[in-house]
Amino acid sequence: MRRFWLLVLALLFLQGSVYAYDAEQLYYKLRDKVLLVKDYTADVKMKVDITYMRIPMLQGKLYFKAPNKMRMERKGGISILPRKNVNLTLNNLIPNGKVTVIDAGIGTINGKAVRILKVIPEDEASGIVLSKIWIDETAMLALRTETTTQNEGTVIMDLEFGKFLKYSLPDKVTITMDVKEYKLPKGITMDYSEVTPSAAKDEKVKNKKGVIEIHYLSYAVNTGLSDAVFKGEEE
Repeated sequence: MRRFWLLVLALLFLQGSVYAYDAEQLYYKLRDKVLLVKDYTADVKMKVDITYMRIPMLQGKLYFKAPNKMRMERKGGISILPRKNVNLTLNNLIPNGKVTVIDAGIGTINGKAVRILKVIPEDEASGIVLSKIWIDETAMLALRTETTTQNEGTVIMDLEFGKFLKYSLPDKVTITMDVKEYKLPKGITMDYSEVTPSAAKDEKVKNKKGVIEIHYLSYAVNTGLSDAVFKGEEE
């Protein structure tokens, strides 16, 4: 009997350790941490893998300013990223304002236990229908998000952390999205050769995924980045 009660106490302790916060507290704590980054300049390498496009490896500087300004200055020219077609930062994939948070339990990512939350924004104008977030509760980091948007389909972001934990910024981000929702702006036509899918291929193309892989080599964080950096950003 004594062993039974010891086991019960141990299980209660483990449960309390795993659920250090209730779902809503955990979400807001994570969001507050993410929003501490107001801007950054990062040296990056970016690989874009789209079924019907051949795009070379891009390398240069990535500029970000909250809430949604982003631009890449690549070696050899300026590339304007498709800001309206895919969000490349965690800031834009975690809903702002009032939300409903649902605890979806415990899962694992690369062998690490994570807490899973489903988040529904109350503001329909946010463009986000539902976000699912896998959180390392100990480190207070989002290791994966799956965001369903009104206009961009579903965007999955996998984040890997290491050298830049001080800022809670990732070393590598892999973004997976629906190919049919992805469009490159005219500003970077010089960077790729496009093969437009024919009507006969539409059925195959629409079920495929596109992947953007970003390696962050260095960051300069919260330097007060000027809006002038994004002047001329293509809409």
